[in-house]
Amino acid sequence: MLVPVLCLYATSAQARIERFAVVVGNNHGDASDHPLRYAEDDAARVHNVLVQLGDVSPTNAVLLQGESADRVRDALLQINGRIRDMREDPSVEVMLFVYYSGHADARALRLGGTRLTLAELRQHAHGSAANLRLVVLDACRSGALTRVKGGRREAPFALTDPQEKLPGSGFAFLTASSASEDAQESDALRGGFFTHAFVSGLLGAADADGDGMVVLDEVYRYAYGATLRATSRTFAGTQHPTFHYELRGRGRWVLTRPAAHAHQRATIVVPPKLGFLFMRGAEDGPVIAELAPSRRRRQLSLPPGRYFVRVRAPEVLYEGTIDTRPGRTKAIDTGAMSRIDYARLVRKGGDGKTSTHGPEVGASVRSALANSSKPCVGALVGYGLELSSFGVSGRIGTCFSELQAAGPQASVRAHDAALRLHYAWDLPAVTLLTGFGAGLSIFDQRFETRGSAPTRVSVAPFVALGLGARLGLSRGWYLGLDADGQTHFLRIIDPAEPTDPLVVGFAVRTSALVGKQF
Repeated sequence: MLVPVLCLYATSAQARIERFAVVVGNNHGDASDHPLRYAEDDAARVHNVLVQLGDVSPTNAVLLQGESADRVRDALLQINGRIRDMREDPSVEVMLFVYYSGHADARALRLGGTRLTLAELRQHAHGSAANLRLVVLDACRSGALTRVKGGRREAPFALTDPQEKLPGSGFAFLTASSASEDAQESDALRGGFFTHAFVSGLLGAADADGDGMVVLDEVYRYAYGATLRATSRTFAGTQHPTFHYELRGRGRWVLTRPAAHAHQRATIVVPPKLGFLFMRGAEDGPVIAELAPSRRRRQLSLPPGRYFVRVRAPEVLYEGTIDTRPGRTKAIDTGAMSRIDYARLVRKGGDGKTSTHGPEVGASVRSALANSSKPCVGALVGYGLELSSFGVSGRIGTCFSELQAAGPQASVRAHDAALRLHYAWDLPAVTLLTGFGAGLSIFDQRFETRGSAPTRVSVAPFVALGLGARLGLSRGWYLGLDADGQTHFLRIIDPAEPTDPLVVGFAVRTSALVGKQF
């Protein structure tokens, strides 16, 4: 797969370095290809980070969105012509960066019904007079929520020839996945998984040694790990970015320098061991960057402005808005952010989480029915599942009551099993629920006068409508209170009747709960 072309900085101080970028994105491939949503947006993100942090002059950066193969050829020819002219001055060193996001197969990039063969692309890259050439491909085809990128599976085409000696200082080739895998894009991130991780790394997330610069090896390692983690949860499966390079005569090649541009950017400092997602403006704004959990403090370079920040801890999420200013450093404090349990996150549809589940236990009291004269006091256990639009739970319980009438005296035990559905409204402090359910009660009546009133076991179905409230605690724990109106269908012993008549009994059950969500 093919090509962000990224700006690099040689560690050599003797030469003047010029950096060029050709950045291409196309949502459309051949007529048989399903249109992509984010390939052109990914190209814009790569272009912006190269200009803003990579010291690529805007006059040296070409952004092509939705253009044909002929237009891409012309751009590569023009850039390579300018590079040849510059290389006539021996004091000038040049870096060329090419990026492509869109449809492709094993032979060509597919750009809106036109094609640029990989052989031709190799010729433009290898034949360039630039000292260093970096080519990155994030090629794709469409899928569902996580959209598959990459087109037809065929024998891979080799962009590099192991026998070929490259002129200049070297060549680097990065791909979004291996030759046998598909690359993917995400609706939640509004972009390709690989490009999203790659750009986040260039913004500072990949700066492993904290020197304020992001080098080629650092950004590849960061993008590899982040892509692996994100795609391991998708339907299409895990994708493994690849890296091939031949670099000679240099130390580390620097791609971006966040620290050098701190005076005109906002520097964000995040605490260790947490994952971060930054959206511009508000929660529904575009995703700007993501930081994977790490054991150390990290910094990110972003344009000044307002950001919605989502912080993932092991069992809870934090959300909040921050305002940043140029030349200032902003430290993220989760204590000042809103805490959101994962059930609420599922209902919001945020961060890709689709369900949460867990057990609950509690005590309950049900008002008396026709077969008893006192409330039924007992306990219950259950297990619940929260989805984006509703929740479902199963419960079993037992309670004890008594029958104290003018005639026989009896103890009454009731054993219940019920299934319930509910809908939830998340308020700032608590969550309110309303729902309905159905179940069976088994009644065990034991009379004191056994001779004339033997032990009786009966089964009664019931339906219920209820209300509830949940108060979130820490690490997925919560407290709950439910009140259900229940309708039971009972058969009562009546000596005057040949068969036991069916009686409809109404009761109110209240339950106090404690639960845990995963």
